[in-house]
Amino acid sequence: MLQKRYLVLEDGSYYEGYPLGSDNLTLGEIVFNTAMTGYQETISDPSYTGQIITFTYPLIGNYGVNRDDFESLVPTLSGVVVKEASLQPSNFRMKKTFHEVLVEYDIPGISGVDTRSITRKIRNYGVLKATFTDNKDDIEACIERLKTETLPRNEVTTVSTKTPYVSTGYGLSVVLVDFGKKQNIVRELNARGCNVTVVPYDTTAEAIIRMSPDGVMLSNGPGDPEEVQVAVEMIKGILGKIPFFGICLGHQLFALSQGATSFKMKFGHRGANHPVKDLTTGKIALTSQNHGYAIDKDSLANTELEITHIAINDGTVEGLRHKSLPAFSVQYHPEACPGPSDSNYLFDEFIDMINEYKAKERITNA
Repeated sequence: MLQKRYLVLEDGSYYEGYPLGSDNLTLGEIVFNTAMTGYQETISDPSYTGQIITFTYPLIGNYGVNRDDFESLVPTLSGVVVKEASLQPSNFRMKKTFHEVLVEYDIPGISGVDTRSITRKIRNYGVLKATFTDNKDDIEACIERLKTETLPRNEVTTVSTKTPYVSTGYGLSVVLVDFGKKQNIVRELNARGCNVTVVPYDTTAEAIIRMSPDGVMLSNGPGDPEEVQVAVEMIKGILGKIPFFGICLGHQLFALSQGATSFKMKFGHRGANHPVKDLTTGKIALTSQNHGYAIDKDSLANTELEITHIAINDGTVEGLRHKSLPAFSVQYHPEACPGPSDSNYLFDEFIDMINEYKAKERITNA
């Protein structure tokens, strides 16, 4: 008889399935991701720290896991939920199965459950706390625990680099502030010749200015932007002195630094096919997204920020630009992985902004 595993939600419901991954049964916030491919990049995205991912695509693991496509060295999510986990994956790049990787990084999961039902529940009622158990008799105790448990709010501190390091390039010098960065941000900057210095989330404006970078990148990351006030102060200190570009959590922190406010979304944006409209050009791009918080549009009214992009599905703010200073941001992931490369051009706009700023400085100092 096959061993059973149960996914338990704080609303009192539970789902019966089969063990997947680690036997270290954790607790977290359950969310859903609608991407059809890219599960390796998804589970290694630090923005999922502390969360249990429900994959809406029914088969996960069919091409295995390779050595090259991780977005972080150690995945930090709290679990995975799948309809079916592939037991016999096949791909010439594959080194391990999905199950083996989950075991290696001590990530629990469950397969054989109705992921459509879970997704509908999250869409209707919002994200919920969830946990796993291998003992049906423990379900009631799990429900009571979920009702009283408080989830950690220090996610950024757990995933940010502890010490600065350099990814060598041959051109512009860029400081990447690591709130839980995806590795493809570094790859995209390196591909454009940038010498990238990755620094911890709590690096001060003074420390960054002493490095004399040509530009600053504010990375993605997990959790509530209101919990990262140290970064808000840093952004205030570099604004107007160094050009910068913010992605996802970096976008939210940029907005907060200028007086805007954020709010927790009902179920967030997580997937690789979210349509976003560029208000400057009128063009619509499909984007990769992973965030549970957004910027309150009304709170931008009395700031020096203008909205550059909006989400087609719900009208939320997807991009901002300072009206007079060299700084802009987007809520989505232009580096994708997984996802489309429609918005990859934003890295080029960042480079162009740096070069224009440097040219103006040369004229001013001439």
